[in-house]
Amino acid sequence: MEAAELLKKVRKIEIKTRSLSKHIFAGEYHSAFKGRGIAFSEVREYQYGDDIRTIDWNVTARFNHPYVKVFEEERELTVMLLVDVSGSRDFGTRGMMKKDLITEVAAVLAFSAIQNNDKVGVIFFSDRVEKFIPPKKNRRHILHIIRELIELEPQSRRTEFSEPLRYLTNAIKKRSIAFLISDFMGPAFTDSLRIASNKHDMVALRIQDEREQELPAAGMVRLKDAETGEERWVDTSLRSTREAYAAWRRETEKSLMNTFRQCGVDHVDLMTGEDYIRPLVQLFKRR
Repeated sequence: MEAAELLKKVRKIEIKTRSLSKHIFAGEYHSAFKGRGIAFSEVREYQYGDDIRTIDWNVTARFNHPYVKVFEEERELTVMLLVDVSGSRDFGTRGMMKKDLITEVAAVLAFSAIQNNDKVGVIFFSDRVEKFIPPKKNRRHILHIIRELIELEPQSRRTEFSEPLRYLTNAIKKRSIAFLISDFMGPAFTDSLRIASNKHDMVALRIQDEREQELPAAGMVRLKDAETGEERWVDTSLRSTREAYAAWRRETEKSLMNTFRQCGVDHVDLMTGEDYIRPLVQLFKRR
């Protein structure tokens, strides 16, 4: 991609997602994701109604007048975005690809984080860790993340969740908010997700396209696996074929929901071509 075209795309995404994060998500984000605890802030004179348990007896004795300790939330967090860059993201039938939606959602979360003085880092993954961007908190850093979201070309097109989840656990020592952004078309990963969620506050954002929900009766169709490159002809006019696909979807859905439930991970589905603001806000409110 030419530099001028890349800069234009980055700027367009920045304008849209920064506005959304500032005017819509800021309050919900702050409420949904808490800091690490309560930290001492200052000492002030006692006022009627103050809890006597907060009296600082050393300062009170020194000034012969009651003083209390004031505490505030230790706000700063580390936000990690685990972004799936495998081949299945190159699909979309509603005016945008899944990878475009992933880029927008990741940018909104990144801007929401830095507006709340949190650090943001990214792990791009396929069946391996493709790129790691350590957590920082400034606009230039976020623009760098957006550029990588647009331009990064993965070495592999397959999906594997265990490796990026292990990398997260080893690379980020303190507890973080970790958004796992993927269409979750990959092998089982319950054990690795459970280990990661014991250390980090994990949130799963599943990116989907309407056409993936069911197989249409469109006659003979040549289908290609975006991750393996395998191609085959499928007769979608056969009811048995469509029912087999529907059964596979139900089983896959059931298995994924069980994984999230067993690991205590919040999740939300986001669809290409549809408003992603409402489901994200609802997710934040649930927390």
